Amino acid sequence: MRLDGRQIDELRPFTMERGFAKFAEGSCLIRIGDTHVLVTATVDDRVPPFMKGQGKGWLTAEYSMLPRSGRQRNQRDANRGPNGRSMEIQRLVGRVMRCATNLESMGERTITLDCDVIQADGGTRTAAITAAYVATIDAMRWMVKQRMIRDILIPEPVAAISVGIVRNVEVLDLDYAEDSTAQTDMNVAMTESGKFLEVQGTAEAQPFSAETLGKMLALAKRGIGTLIEMQKTVLESD
Repeated sequence: MRLDGRQIDELRPFTMERGFAKFAEGSCLIRIGDTHVLVTATVDDRVPPFMKGQGKGWLTAEYSMLPRSGRQRNQRDANRGPNGRSMEIQRLVGRVMRCATNLESMGERTITLDCDVIQADGGTRTAAITAAYVATIDAMRWMVKQRMIRDILIPEPVAAISVGIVRNVEVLDLDYAEDSTAQTDMNVAMTESGKFLEVQGTAEAQPFSAETLGKMLALAKRGIGTLIEMQKTVLESD
């Protein structure tokens, strides 16, 4: 048993809400425990200057935490200048989603994913990736209706989750209390077929073995499978 009563392989209660932002081409509000992240997808009929003339699209992300998303107020990124953590996370989200997308068939268009953390209790980056998939699919459905693209350009669902070692035990979906004391912390992004898009893992206290790594990846795969089932259900709803 964990501090919140979950089993070691149990996700926090979670929901996903499509279409939360009325005017965005795609949007998804994900709640996983006390972590709430809103992702909106915006379609622009252009690409960044470094992509011009290549005939393919681009997908990028921005990530920010609202001032009182955490236990103390933090300054807005616009007021304090570049934030290293925010930049690292938005690059992660963009990298994962680009890898999962057939950019060659998108034409010279850009999808921008804005990931705004409303409330943070651990796992904001993995929640952002999971919601980003739903928002991107809806944006692509809009693009199909606008005859910008012929088909959805992400061949299979994508989701992400955290795993780690807490009190010498491999656990799934760390909240803030677990993450802040974990011996090992890892974030895993994966496709439905079990292919890895990103694995970020750090031994905070002591090195971990290949056997332990295998156990953590197995936990991640199980949790991601559950999240993907929810994504599919949400995307099938009207």
